[in-house]
Amino acid sequence: MLVYMTSKTKISKGFQTVVPSDIRKKFDVGPGDILEWKSTEEGAEVRFRKKVTIDDVFGIGDGPETDAVELKKKLQRGEKL
Repeated sequence: MLVYMTSKTKISKGFQTVVPSDIRKKFDVGPGDILEWKSTEEGAEVRFRKKVTIDDVFGIGDGPETDAVELKKKLQRGEKL
């Protein structure tokens, strides 16, 4: 059974908001990570994309996938390699 938690934040005059701590902890969100917003029929969907670090890129050619274009797309989407 899935349990969904509801958290509320307020938008400031500068159109900023805070990611609630329970959400930050659950999804390991931190400074430099990206929020992707998608408009839906019901409202909006928010997804987190992790900041790519040098450790993520180091040894990129040692993996099973060697197509540079696909590797670049994965990095841009924030996927781990």
